[in-house]
Amino acid sequence: MEELGAWLAALDWRPLFISLKTGIIATVISFSLGIFAAWKIARMKNRWRAVIDGILTLPMVLPPTACGFFLLMIFSRRRLVGRFLDTTFNTAVVQSFAGCVIAAVVIAFPLMYRNARAAFEQIDQNLIYAGRTLGMRESEIFWRVAVPAARPGILSGTVLTFARALGEYGATSMLAGNIPGKTGTIAQKIAMVIQDGDYATAGFWTVVVVLIAFIIIFLMNIVKGDRR
Repeated sequence: MEELGAWLAALDWRPLFISLKTGIIATVISFSLGIFAAWKIARMKNRWRAVIDGILTLPMVLPPTACGFFLLMIFSRRRLVGRFLDTTFNTAVVQSFAGCVIAAVVIAFPLMYRNARAAFEQIDQNLIYAGRTLGMRESEIFWRVAVPAARPGILSGTVLTFARALGEYGATSMLAGNIPGKTGTIAQKIAMVIQDGDYATAGFWTVVVVLIAFIIIFLMNIVKGDRR
């Protein structure tokens, strides 16, 4: 036990804090953008709906490294967007914590969007019509009718989004790199120590990720069960 305690005391816990911070920020952003996009797309009736939906869902089916490559091409200082951010705001996305968040948002966003959209599409349209009949504004219908009715799907999407952002590796390694204490997440730490043959550390961080994911899903099931 003393050896285990000494080993844990000497362990670098920064990957956990970086991963949690990345996951929380990415989830908040994905939640805000996801339910807004899902509501808009669910109500669209024109031919552009399939095109926009395909674009928003694309990161879900692309290899994460491919998404990371596209992000690198966009935010590199040699490109227009990256150069603009660097010269105007003195902000660099590549090899920065902002890169971790952006990569996590791009990869996790489709999970939030698809779950929220499916939930919105299953809402009884009579509820929407009733809200309009009562003179409610569209924003009031969204927050007071649609979101509460779609709560189970939105909750599931939020949980999956956080879990995906927490464990993101491919796009993050391409855009943010693996800088200890800055962009080194748990997923990158696992990959790095395995290359060094340190299976004990890799196993420990894997158990940590599994426990976090299980606790989140467990709490989600409790909350959903209480509302039935």
